Amino acid sequence: MKKIGRLHVLTDTTLQHRFTHLELTEMAIDGGTQTIQFRQKKGSTRELIKTATAMKRLCASKGATFIVNDRIDVAIAAEADGVHLGQNDFPIPLARKLLGTDRIIGGSAATPEEMETCIREGADYVGFGPVYPTGSKDDAGPVSGIDRLKRIVQSTPVPVIAIGGIDQNNASHVMGAGTHGIAVISSVCCRDDPQKAARDLYHVIEAASAEQSPPLE
Repeated sequence: MKKIGRLHVLTDTTLQHRFTHLELTEMAIDGGTQTIQFRQKKGSTRELIKTATAMKRLCASKGATFIVNDRIDVAIAAEADGVHLGQNDFPIPLARKLLGTDRIIGGSAATPEEMETCIREGADYVGFGPVYPTGSKDDAGPVSGIDRLKRIVQSTPVPVIAIGGIDQNNASHVMGAGTHGIAVISSVCCRDDPQKAARDLYHVIEAASAEQSPPLE
């Protein structure tokens, strides 16, 4: 079974400069994060591979899933657990041919139509959003809100990972919509204590998941 995880942290060194990708990875995992996504838009391919390889090694040692955003070449070189692809990134069907059936492929969607495309092309999970306003992504689409998110989740056969403006104050509402999990950037990476921030989110997710679980008979 593929380990998609409920709490995804996208490491970032653009919005903040205090911590490296590797430092953020360690703190996030120690705080309860199950999936780390390496998101780096700039830098040479060699530099990205070097960083991704170190992150993969750390994730493997701590039992976390490691996914590379956009760069399938980097994902392959670093032997990542998977790749996350946007609507205009490398096509999901071609990525599946290169990665095989065992590795994870996530897709991004901002509309029901994009969600259908991700599912049809074979995504293992879909990151849907932004749920709330966000400053972490320049090309983020219109805000969906909780009601629309809930409708998306109810009609989607694969795990939905909500993203966009999610933090410790609203994560319970997002999980209450039935999502498999959440993905965050600034609410962990830009905090003074990323490990504590991740831990706080982890507790919110676990509490919300427990409330949704059917009672034992």
